[in-house]
Amino acid sequence: MKEKQKVWIEVGYALFAAEGPHALKVEGLAKKVGKSKSSFYHHFSDLEVFIELLLNYHIYKAEEIVQQAMECKAIDPDFVELLLSVKEDLLFNRQLRINRDVEGYSKCIEKVHKPIEKAFLKIWAQPLDLKDNPFLAEIILDLVVDNFYLRVTKENLSKEWLLKYWEEIKRMVEGIKKAS
Repeated sequence: MKEKQKVWIEVGYALFAAEGPHALKVEGLAKKVGKSKSSFYHHFSDLEVFIELLLNYHIYKAEEIVQQAMECKAIDPDFVELLLSVKEDLLFNRQLRINRDVEGYSKCIEKVHKPIEKAFLKIWAQPLDLKDNPFLAEIILDLVVDNFYLRVTKENLSKEWLLKYWEEIKRMVEGIKKAS
């Protein structure tokens, strides 16, 4: 991304995270950036090119998150604090999942999800007593991630909510293990 495009991308990223793809209108972006619509078209030939750059920016940011996740030693406090530090990225990813019927969005999810899942699995399975059953740990994680993105919002994304959600996960896994 070129330096002059950066402000546009950052504003577009925040809008997409907060309101979804329908918020990406050239006029609204220009107003938020404080530039003219023609300035947008000078940097991006059209909205499709802009959205492609947004998705690439999300992939870049996700790679940084993977590096940070690899350093986490535990869900609480390490991973919870990481999630709280990347709220906008989580909400952007939420919008991708909500709108996954758009091919570019589903491809972006595929590129982002597996590396983060892999980084997270190392601290996920142990407190759930699933380290000896990595297949079950991964299946449950996939279900939990989908459920997480259905439930998380800008308003509830807090340490308290994340810790409560983690407790729900632990209870669910205990129930699954008892049933089998």
